[in-house]
Amino acid sequence: MKAKERYKIEAKNSELKHRHGYDVASSSGLSGMEIQGAMAIFAVNLKRILKLLEQ
Repeated sequence: MKAKERYKIEAKNSELKHRHGYDVASSSGLSGMEIQGAMAIFAVNLKRILKLLEQ
């Protein structure tokens, strides 16, 4: 991956961690952590889809 494109991915990672709680587990156990991760990623993707539909 080129360094010129990496900022896009890092911005999404930062959004997941800081706005959607992807950095700290809110429940114990692997299944709870998997659900939390899936929900955080779903929320970010849904926001992206809605933003694309507005255009």
